[in-house]
Order: sequence, then C-alpha cells, then structure tokens
Amino acid sequence: MTVATVPATPDSAPVDPQQSQADLPRQAAAEPAEQPVAATDAELIAGAEWAPGTDEDNAPDAPDAPHARDGSDPSDVDERIARDAQEFGVYARTGGWTFALKVARSVRPGGQAAGETPKVSAKRFGELAGCSAERVMRFYKAWDAAADDGLVPQFEALEPGAEVELPDADVWLSYYVSRNSATSVRGTAITAAAEAEGIRPTKALEVAENPTALRAAILADPSTAQAARAALLDRIKEDPALQTELARDVARTDVLKKAVAQEAKAADRIGFVRQIAEQGELKTPAGQKLQAPAELRQEAERHLSLLDELDDGEEAGAWTTEAYDTVKDLAAQAVEQAVERDPELRVQERRSKFYSSLEKATKVFEELTLDDADDIYEDDMVQRLEELQRSIGACITALRKASDEQQ
Repeated sequence: MTVATVPATPDSAPVDPQQSQADLPRQAAAEPAEQPVAATDAELIAGAEWAPGTDEDNAPDAPDAPHARDGSDPSDVDERIARDAQEFGVYARTGGWTFALKVARSVRPGGQAAGETPKVSAKRFGELAGCSAERVMRFYKAWDAAADDGLVPQFEALEPGAEVELPDADVWLSYYVSRNSATSVRGTAITAAAEAEGIRPTKALEVAENPTALRAAILADPSTAQAARAALLDRIKEDPALQTELARDVARTDVLKKAVAQEAKAADRIGFVRQIAEQGELKTPAGQKLQAPAELRQEAERHLSLLDELDDGEEAGAWTTEAYDTVKDLAAQAVEQAVERDPELRVQERRSKFYSSLEKATKVFEELTLDDADDIYEDDMVQRLEELQRSIGACITALRKASDEQQ
C-alpha cells in the first residue's frame, strides 16, 4: 500500500509563467466555485486518454524514488520539471487508483441526492472532464469493487479533496474494466476465454470490438489466419449452428468444395494404408476377410512413417498417392495369390460374384414398368429381351445340370 498525495493533473502541461493574466480568469470561470475540487479532478480524468493501468506494454515502469527522498535538493532543476517528476512518481506507484480516487471523492454514490453532498453526478463530472459519463463510471465501478473487498474506503467516507492510502498499481487491473462490453454477457464470455488462454482480457475485448481490424489481420498475415483457423476448429466442436454455416459456405464455394473433396479422398487413401498397417486385414472382391502378409504390413508401415515425418507446411499429396498406389497393388496381388492357393476360397469368390450380378440384374428388372408399353414399344426392345431370355434359359439349364451331377 502506498500513501500518495494525488497531483492536480498527471499528464497535463505545466503552467507557463509567460501565460497572459487575461487567460487566468477564463480558466477559473470554467470551474464552478462551489465545487472546485470536483472540477480539478475532472480535468485530470479528461487528460487521461490512455486508460491507466489497462495496457501493461505501454505503462511506465516504476521509476526510482525522487532525489528528494535521497536527501538531494531538487532546487537545482526547473520547478516545472520537478513537479512533473513528482506527479509521475505518484502515478507510477499507484497507477489507476490515482484517477479512481478523484472520481470516488468527487462523484456522489447512487441514490444520494444532490443537496446532501457537494459531490456531483458522473454525468456532470464527465462534462467537466470533457469525457463520457461511461468512462467516469468505469473508474467508479473499479473503486466500488475494491471497496467491497475492503481495499479502499467506501464512497460515503470520502469528501472532495480527501487523501487516502492507495493500493499498489499492480492491483488496479484486477478491478478496472476498460470497456463497457466486458460487463455484458458477450464480454464476460470473452474475458473468461482470454483468462483461460493466459492473456489480458483487454486485448481480446479490443479485437472483438473491431472485427474489421481482425479481418484485415487475417487477410494480410498468414500466422493470424492460422490462429483464426485453429480457433474456429475448436469452436465448431461445440457450436452446431457454426458447423452448419461453415458447411454451407464450403458447399457454395467451388474452390473450397473441390479442396474438401480432394482432402476427403486423400484421407480415405491414408485410412486404407493405415488399416492394413495396424489391423493387417484384407478383403477379397466378394468381401471375405484375409490376413495380410507380414511384408505387406511392413510396407504400409514404412509409408505411414514417411507421411508422419512430413512438416506441417509440406505438401503430402504426392506422398499419399504413392503410398496408396503401392499398398493397393501389393494388396491386390496378395488377395489374388490367396484365392489361387485355396480352391474352396476360389469357389466362394465365384459364388459371391454370381450372386452379386444376379441381384443387380433382378433389381433392374424390378424397376421396369410397362404401363406405357404402347408408347415406348420398338422391335429392337423385343429382340434384345428375347436374346436375354435365351441367355437366362441357358444359365438355368447349366445350373440344373450341375445340381443333378452333385446328386
């Protein structure tokens, strides 16, 4: 905790000794006589275009203690410079609490009538400061939250011009919310996600409030585009609506649709190679399962290892095609050799093939309709059906003969 005498202005220019006396009455007139403290504090807030304590990258490092603390006499420097240095030291030690105190001791709490206190409303304070009432209320709410935690006095205990012990600057970020959006449902979600990622919420909120800037960064910077892609992939896992929208966008974009088809084909090919390497299973044309030879599994594993060693940005298309073609040819040879070596397997293959053809032919004929035969009739149709009938008859005769021989 730091005891600090709050300066009149943290960043405003010092009073110029050469300033004309004619200007001074006009400046004094800008501050209501009945509330001089509030006006002074408001001017301080108005000058704080940078929200104090909200940007660690730009915040000044805590300076060494002023020379006066070391016993040095500051009289050897310009009075204006000495005053700036002292004000800077106060701010460096207390950060945004410097400004929050000025709001807390000058803005009346909600529900308190104007006649009960010399304090002014947040709207009036903002008008005097030349900034919005919303900005003033962000400081007000930060002080209120800290008061609830017992870190600073409640508003009712403060009078205009009061000096109190202020918390350290690094505590400020725990209470100050630099954007109104952070208090909304959307802002709360963004803040939670930012904290989960280990970054300051103010950065995430800034990006969320400026989608055009995000779009420009994605378009211009490949690394930003990659980060956006990864974030979308993580989000669609739990967002069905986004899944549907992205799928629709892909289906309506020819370039993406073609790319998806190519990637799906590549994935299927890699899956074929991986299935043989890991499960060692082959299928005959009739669908019967066979055990893959050890040499075939080793070859599949070799190709998979080559694919796994590729860098993330390296094109895998050619490697995938080579792996698939090689393993597929070896698998076909292995199936053919297995069928030739096993007479029973060969018969099963022929029987399965025959049934498959018969089912296809049956389905075709079942789908034919002759309700409009008068309209579609041609002599060629009848001739081809008669030839087919003779072929079917010959097939039936051969099967019956085989059946009689087996008996």
